Amino acid sequence: MKGIEERIDLVHRLIKVVFTNRDQLIETAVRDAGFTLRECRIEVDMNIDNLRGFDEMITVFSERQPICRPDQEVALLLPYNGSAWLNTAIISIFLVGNRVRVKFATRGSEISRFTESLFKPIFGDAICFEYTDGRSFLKNAMSNPNIPAICLFGSDDHALLYQNSVKKFGKKFIFEGPGKDPFIVLPGADVEAAAKELVFSKYIYAGQTCTAPERVYVHESLHDAFVERFVELSREVKTGDPSEPDTEMGPVASERAIANIKAQLKDAVDKGARIALGGRIDSHMVYPTVVVGASQDMLGMREETFGPVSFISTFKNAEEALRLARDNRYGLRASVYGDNKAVDFGNELVGKPYCHPVDKMVFGKFGTVGVNQGRSESWEKAFVSKPVGGYGFSGWIWETINDKFILKQGPKLLSLEMSR
Repeated sequence: MKGIEERIDLVHRLIKVVFTNRDQLIETAVRDAGFTLRECRIEVDMNIDNLRGFDEMITVFSERQPICRPDQEVALLLPYNGSAWLNTAIISIFLVGNRVRVKFATRGSEISRFTESLFKPIFGDAICFEYTDGRSFLKNAMSNPNIPAICLFGSDDHALLYQNSVKKFGKKFIFEGPGKDPFIVLPGADVEAAAKELVFSKYIYAGQTCTAPERVYVHESLHDAFVERFVELSREVKTGDPSEPDTEMGPVASERAIANIKAQLKDAVDKGARIALGGRIDSHMVYPTVVVGASQDMLGMREETFGPVSFISTFKNAEEALRLARDNRYGLRASVYGDNKAVDFGNELVGKPYCHPVDKMVFGKFGTVGVNQGRSESWEKAFVSKPVGGYGFSGWIWETINDKFILKQGPKLLSLEMSR
């Protein structure tokens, strides 16, 4: 494997190729992933910025050794809800000296093949693409002695099935999973700023991101004003054909997500909540939906939604808000809006700066907490120089060190975890 300077040079070549093929990459992502033209433009441009950001990590990477021997490779299984940004995950593992075998979701096979056509002339067999189904890919990776490490983006239910195999074959297993992110509006918050941020982060990609806010907690003194403004802004979101330039939100791709949304809405109404906006689902188009009067026992407050639906609840004081925010098995990201006391509130929720060994799954902590800060800003340089990841069932690392099975949780860089 080439040295860090040579590997960085290859990434510089990739940047030029991505930029040259920007329009075709965007068109392919719209057609294949179903996200809007606007969203895919954001993705591709963010990816180019992220690839440039790796230059800042040269000194760090120069001191690292790959987790793989020259004849080995890392297995990387990626989700469908991404397009250009997936290059960041691939490149972060490659830059520390590993060969990478990558599997895009079956739904993303066209974007995968187009990405492969860009990568192959630059990286050769250092980065290989595979087109088997996901379960076969993981099964083969587990038993293959030339794959010491596996990184999976997906569902926690799926990832948990592999614990015994990870132990048996002595793999390092990094899992990046779902979120059920709380969005908390404290007294003193700028209602307009909070409502605008929730609209952006909730409806971009039709809510199909692990960091989309799903549980909304608003102080009772601000509830009515916040809901009124959030509903107004939600009504203005332009839905429709993803390929049209003025479309702001397209359809939901996953049949499973649509079925879950329908079940969550029925459950919420049956338990006394009210749909203040939306609730309409036409085939894969789930229109912006706002549910008020939500309670912790509702499916929409417990299970990942993965769609453009917000469940809103009230709280009386900061202590209650902390309890509600912590009351979930996922701990990826939290958003907090408020006055100067909001920083202290956020510090109560955030975990350690970097992943660390734990005796058991840690619940009630979050890998990233944004205080009066948009999702886009808090996610800048994710997987490049900013560690990301969560607690609870939002993500973990399994590995065996000196015959001892280790569990780690918290934010991480794939580059550091795939090197020594």
